Amino acid sequence: MVGWPPTGYAYNVVEPTNILQNFYQIAFHLMTATQLRSIEQPQEWNLSDLYRGFDDPQLQADLQSLQTQAQEFRDTYRSRVAQLTPEEIAKALQTLEAIAQKSDAIYSYPYLVFAADTRNSEAKKLLDRVMEAIAGIENQLLFFELELQQLEATHLQQLQNHASLTNYRHYLHRLVEKRPYKLSEAVEQARNQSNLTGREAFIQLRSLHLGEQEYEPVTTNDGNTASTEAELSALLFQANPDIRYQAYRSVRNVLKEHNSLYGYILNTVARDHRIENEMRGYQSTLQKQLLLDEVSESVFRAIMDSTRERFDLFQQYYHLKGEALGQKIRICDIYAPWDNNAESAATISYQEGIATLLEALEQFDINYARRAEEFFLKNWVDAKVRPGKRGGAFCSYIHGKHSYILLSYTNDYNSLFTLAHELGHGLHFDWIEDRQSYFNSDPPMVLAEVASTFNELLLLDRLLEKSQDNPTLRKALLTRQLEDQLNLLFRQSTISRLELKLHERAAEVGSFDHRWVNEQWMSLYEELTGDAVALLPEHQYDWARIGHIFFKPFYCYQYTASNIVSLACYQKYRQVGKDFIPGYLELLASGGSMNQVDALRRYVDVDLEDPATIGNALEYVEGLLAQLKAIL
Repeated sequence: MVGWPPTGYAYNVVEPTNILQNFYQIAFHLMTATQLRSIEQPQEWNLSDLYRGFDDPQLQADLQSLQTQAQEFRDTYRSRVAQLTPEEIAKALQTLEAIAQKSDAIYSYPYLVFAADTRNSEAKKLLDRVMEAIAGIENQLLFFELELQQLEATHLQQLQNHASLTNYRHYLHRLVEKRPYKLSEAVEQARNQSNLTGREAFIQLRSLHLGEQEYEPVTTNDGNTASTEAELSALLFQANPDIRYQAYRSVRNVLKEHNSLYGYILNTVARDHRIENEMRGYQSTLQKQLLLDEVSESVFRAIMDSTRERFDLFQQYYHLKGEALGQKIRICDIYAPWDNNAESAATISYQEGIATLLEALEQFDINYARRAEEFFLKNWVDAKVRPGKRGGAFCSYIHGKHSYILLSYTNDYNSLFTLAHELGHGLHFDWIEDRQSYFNSDPPMVLAEVASTFNELLLLDRLLEKSQDNPTLRKALLTRQLEDQLNLLFRQSTISRLELKLHERAAEVGSFDHRWVNEQWMSLYEELTGDAVALLPEHQYDWARIGHIFFKPFYCYQYTASNIVSLACYQKYRQVGKDFIPGYLELLASGGSMNQVDALRRYVDVDLEDPATIGNALEYVEGLLAQLKAIL
């Protein structure tokens, strides 16, 4: 039969007994392919795997059950941990995991509804109520870890080595690492409660306030009007320089209007971290986060220093781009196409984007691609653009269920790469779900970003393959990859340089205001861009768009670190081919069950602590620049 099997579909016909199995595989693939083709527009997610609505009686029943379980756990184990056998401790930990898993599902429902529409007051009310209830539950259970941490060192060592606690070895090791920074149960409980109206409340305030903002609309040459943050950000890829500038200003003018508010929130968050550091005995917010993220300070400093030393790569690229456009690049032009006379930026529909992404994953591994299909077939993705939707993109994992992905798909290649990135997170968690219990399900932050960036590299390969006869698109893809690498290696590390200044200022002086943040941000960007990019006055307010600096300090350098690791993995995959895949999937499946540096060495032979790993990533970017110069 002509065209059979479907193009790109891999299967094995080795033994006669496999024929029927292969027939069903192909039939299933054809059925799912038909279903996928019916998804024409960016979809909204279906959260019914969690709850059917705010009035779902199961939600209230689960919350009540959770509170009962927590009280029973406390009554059973409080003040008894030192007397428990290893088997009893294992049983207790399993109970704690079940409680935490249910807590995550209860919290995730209003959180996801609110993220999809920050103007939904009912979602915000339920989220507040659930957060308060869960804080109370956590306070009931705090004693267990604290009592474990108070055990004699030899006793803890024996527990780590006991056969019944093999699954919790890394969890117990992490408890020992964090032992010097724990407070008494009463203080830990007070800290949890105060967070509801303290740091977490201010972080929520920023999200809520930003989601309620209206932006000055911008009309494009084809008569379409952009008015949401996602749509306006997409216009930065437009060919028309005036459209880019208008879109850039529209978003930053809102940030300018509320500059003092966002500066106040950031200052409050940084001061709260300083207070917590003093209470717990951390030397700094950086030390606290590096300990939590399992990254040594030497690795952090090596990444920051190595990227700073190669700012010339960033500047070389934008000098080239400025020459091609016949103008000095403004900060609003950094994502512009290389031809200002082009009709518009390249577009790709949601349907075609899904198909292309799945093809890319299928070329890597057929099972990997089949799992990816589930996200679209089961509506675990919310990609629709609408007012009030949280900016940016994320993947939210609920252990015992699956992940949900949020983004705003604007029919461009940037959106497609964002989709690939978040789907990488979702697939990573799929492999974790198969192998790890709750306490081992949260990968350290550098490892957590590897699959997402690796997915983008796989997508780029497929797009370059499909664009053999389209030199304009190939050039656009090459330059997009360069710009993505420059963002991950240099912009993200620059954000963490701002955070170093913020938290050092909070520790030394006690506070800062929005004007000081504006000045620091502009100074850091002037160093990064040199004379290659003209910074517009509105850029001084741009830091307020970066959610990570509010809700998780020093997250952004981890994008840099993960990109370095992902490039190392990708280069090994290109060298050895399919033999790389089993180790890579084992790396994903390891989750948070072991030290991430050890996991990288064991499964994919990548050493994050080797300076050559960082150097190779920078050489990869230098190589892309050389390729670009060769075709100009």
